[in-house]
Amino acid sequence: MRVDLSPTSWGRVIAVTVVGTAICIAAAFLVDSYNFPSLSPEALRWAQLTDLLLPLVLGGSFFSFLMYKMRQLAIAQKNLSIVAATDSLTAVFNRGAFSMLVEAYLEQARSQAVVDAGALLIVDADHFKTINDRLGHDCGDQALKLIAQTIKAQLRGADIVGRIGGEEFAIFLPGADPSQSWLVAEGIRRRIREVEFAPGGRPCPLSVSIGGVAFSGPTTYADMFLTADRHLYKAKSNGRDQVSFETTGPRALLAGDPTLH
Repeated sequence: MRVDLSPTSWGRVIAVTVVGTAICIAAAFLVDSYNFPSLSPEALRWAQLTDLLLPLVLGGSFFSFLMYKMRQLAIAQKNLSIVAATDSLTAVFNRGAFSMLVEAYLEQARSQAVVDAGALLIVDADHFKTINDRLGHDCGDQALKLIAQTIKAQLRGADIVGRIGGEEFAIFLPGADPSQSWLVAEGIRRRIREVEFAPGGRPCPLSVSIGGVAFSGPTTYADMFLTADRHLYKAKSNGRDQVSFETTGPRALLAGDPTLH
């Protein structure tokens, strides 16, 4: 059984308290050991009892209080980092955190620490300005929350989603092959199309356009984003509510046709 010794865990508090207190007791016995030979048996027992109880009470209290406060600080720092990385409206990663996580994965892929494959999808809400103008910004916010929830419901545990613009989301699918990526993108499009959105009892169909790129081999986030964004523009130009997708790298050559529509 592995003990959690992370800064936010109680295991770390207990471990440091026990070790710190034991060191204090050992130090007390070491210092007093030079006087033990000259003490009577009764005085020796009192000295040993004092060397045990005094560090136990004072040292134990000090270390437990110190580590408890450090744990609270670690939890506060963790919560602050989560808030700083999260879009406050949709509860997905913000643009900075999303790009940082994708770039970190691609860096690991270059060192062969993880699978050097995956996909990037850019999802844009169709006619979102019309929703804001017709129903108001509060209803627009509700629509964005609903879209974000629908996206997250279609993803695997390792997938990453972030809000990168007003009505624009990005999704990174680490390790996914082109066919899996296409199915995820098409699944998101269909689910959002099926969502019931009727603020104030007024039906307002939602739809999204998706541009995507699957990669196999070395690439950069900037290159993937440019390709996915180009396909997003293509999906919107072709009538919206559709997926435009491209495969790059060795898999595209094996497939014979690098672009899927």
